[in-house]
Amino acid sequence: MEKGKVVLAFSGGLDTSICIPLLREHYGFDEIITVAVDVGQPPEEIARATEKGRMLADKHYTIDAKEKFVSDCIFPSIRANGSYEGYPMGTALARPLIATEVVKIAKREGASKVAHGCTGKGNDQLRFDFIFRTAGYDIIAPMREMNLTREWEIAYAQEHNIPVSAVKEKPYSIDENCWSRSIEGGKLEDTAFHPPEDIYAWTVSPKDAPDVVEEISIEFERGVPVALNGERLAGLDLVRELNRIAGRNGVGRNDMIEDRILGLKAREVYEHPAATVLLTAHTDLEHLVLTRSEIAFKRIVDEKWSELAYMGVVHEPLFHALTTFIDTTQERVNGTVEIGLYKGSATVLGRRSEAALYSSDLVSFDSMMLDQKHAVGFSNYFGLQARLLKNLEKR
Repeated sequence: MEKGKVVLAFSGGLDTSICIPLLREHYGFDEIITVAVDVGQPPEEIARATEKGRMLADKHYTIDAKEKFVSDCIFPSIRANGSYEGYPMGTALARPLIATEVVKIAKREGASKVAHGCTGKGNDQLRFDFIFRTAGYDIIAPMREMNLTREWEIAYAQEHNIPVSAVKEKPYSIDENCWSRSIEGGKLEDTAFHPPEDIYAWTVSPKDAPDVVEEISIEFERGVPVALNGERLAGLDLVRELNRIAGRNGVGRNDMIEDRILGLKAREVYEHPAATVLLTAHTDLEHLVLTRSEIAFKRIVDEKWSELAYMGVVHEPLFHALTTFIDTTQERVNGTVEIGLYKGSATVLGRRSEAALYSSDLVSFDSMMLDQKHAVGFSNYFGLQARLLKNLEKR
């Protein structure tokens, strides 16, 4: 049996709530300290976590990390066009930050161990473990160590009079921050099951969205969104307002089969209205201001950056190196993109930038600024080796 202090990453949900009595009864810790990190969850969820932490644990901390999450996690992801298998990452971006805040409290409190409520089947256990082990802490993870099922957890919570929102009839697991909302579990584990509308909270059904296009504009400075519809906003405010605007137009839903880090395939449903719009706009602006070579190579870099971010290995040297390259390319990503929102789609309508590598004078068919006869010499050499090979094959 363990002794001493343990610091638990705490959300107030089913898994972390039952971890508190489990850490006492099954592990024998003398003092349990819970840490809830606010990265943009619903205020009522943070309030509930704070209340439950104070009620069930020996000591509780609630850390406000919303602005830090936007500046240190979301903005870098926008610059990297962060996307894993086709969806904007949200939970993956937040976990290393949450784990880092937990480590800070563990050091302050002199805790001997840290704990989390992750199962042995998901990605989050690895993201938390990476940060905790990098900080030199041993890890307690009751869910995976005791091989617990969702049904057992619900029954255990009821036996210990722990209020939880998950019930057998609707056992969805929902994770939300200001960048994305994920829904999994329950009937969604049947890949053929059609998601009911009541699982969505940020987006209306595209068929119920307005019948007219809503046009918006987003201004970027060095690859980061700074203004919405001409109004400069702080990062968190911009993301929240864009979630509201895009969500009412049905933009930002994903229902996908995702490859987890462990190799398991999982059915995941996501909502990310602001992320969908901002990544669409940012990618388009890059095509206006970056060179073809930059775009081609950055596409490779972005994919690898996203994979590492998805895994949560934010201290991997390659991750830092890729981030440095991305940051360099973003010095010229300044400009404004107009987007049309309509029944689930976000379509670029126009873009402008003082750093544009586009010249209407040069590209116009009516322009005389370039002598078209100069292209003949280029054409003579274009595809030369392939033509030579083709001629050899004809012999």
